[in-house]
Amino acid sequence: MAHAELKPLLAVEDNPGVQKQLKWSFEGYEVFIAGDRASALELIEKHKIPVVTLDLGLPPDPTNVSEGLAALQEILNLAPHTKIIVVTGNDDRLHALEAVSMGAYDYYQKPIVPEELGLIIDRAYNLHQLEEENRQLVNNGTHSPLDGIVGSSPSMVAACRMVEKVAPSEATTLVLGESGTGKELFAQALHRLSTRQDKPFVALNCAAIPDNLLESELFGYEKGAFTGAVKQTRGKVETAAGGTLFLDEIGDMPMPLQAKMLRFLQERVIERIGGRDLISVDVRIICATHRNLKESIVQGTFREDLFFRISEIVIEVPPLRERESDKLLLAQTFLDKFSQQNGRSFRGFTDKARAEIDAYTWPGNVRELENRVKRGVILAETNRMTAADMGFEGKQEDQSLSLRDAREQAEREVVQRALAIHNNNVTHAAAAMGISRPSLYNLVKKLGMPEPGK
Repeated sequence: MAHAELKPLLAVEDNPGVQKQLKWSFEGYEVFIAGDRASALELIEKHKIPVVTLDLGLPPDPTNVSEGLAALQEILNLAPHTKIIVVTGNDDRLHALEAVSMGAYDYYQKPIVPEELGLIIDRAYNLHQLEEENRQLVNNGTHSPLDGIVGSSPSMVAACRMVEKVAPSEATTLVLGESGTGKELFAQALHRLSTRQDKPFVALNCAAIPDNLLESELFGYEKGAFTGAVKQTRGKVETAAGGTLFLDEIGDMPMPLQAKMLRFLQERVIERIGGRDLISVDVRIICATHRNLKESIVQGTFREDLFFRISEIVIEVPPLRERESDKLLLAQTFLDKFSQQNGRSFRGFTDKARAEIDAYTWPGNVRELENRVKRGVILAETNRMTAADMGFEGKQEDQSLSLRDAREQAEREVVQRALAIHNNNVTHAAAAMGISRPSLYNLVKKLGMPEPGK
């Protein structure tokens, strides 16, 4: 059994000299050695090993790759989430690519340089760990009041903690965030964690309904109140009685209706259109908007007194560009979701796709990421989603794994991320990277990247 502090790694290799080299080359790992297919399968089943290096030339015929490819297939059948790094000879790239198409995570060409191979192993292990955490989140999500909210970044954790604190109260809550950040998910979580969880949750998008119809949608109407009003109809406020009313995009509510909403929030009574009776309604109000309401107040499009009424508690949902550690976690969540819906099976994302997901600023936030992954699931022709599948134009997949290429790829990802975070401000990006402005420009030029700001 692996030591608790060491990560298990399996090396499938029949050469005694290479076995010895692999056994002691990787710090932080307990390396298990298997000389053939049967031993490899036994060790994986016993130790639940997440990462495997696999030499394709295995007995009984080490000169032929058929046994190695058979081992690859059986390992994936036994443990489909295992990351397999195929190790091949210098003249065997075609077989390595075949292995990748079968589901191998990556390949490495001999002779083995432990530092180079170690980088690939570390990356594979980290990806396996990330995917495992995601699977646990997905599996547990159906039992969580925060169902649908995926994230481990500090800003998202803080927002979720705020939800947990505020939900049991009756405070009118305003959820702020850009379009596509998932504000309604937070409103639903506030409802599920409240004492009203068994009562209705009713949502109304103020921007999606014409101004002349919004009042009747909210407060209802009496029979004969206007042409077409053939019967008494309750509005969303009454429908949500005892529960929660979620007013999405309240920043788009017309001014005349804002006055009536303010009156309801103050007195908790409504009048249906065409009616004279005052109707008391017990309902909790949660609002959301992507607009800057303080600016709207200055511009005269939103009432200041209404703002103070709806913002007893404010929860800010961060944009995806500020949730660096969540991008890949969300992408994997959507990949699992849409793969299941479409009857597809994926081995994750290619390195290029992961780099693009990580570096892109996602102006459409989580909704845009969800749509891109859904597109990729429909269009992908292999079992690993590429950057092109997701609509990142001109992103050719590069299978090279030399140390120089790996270093350049890492440098490119860091530069892309720094410039994205600092909105292409070279001075701030260079400072964040710990280099000078000229050094950043030289690095951009060396990597063949477009000059910042161009």
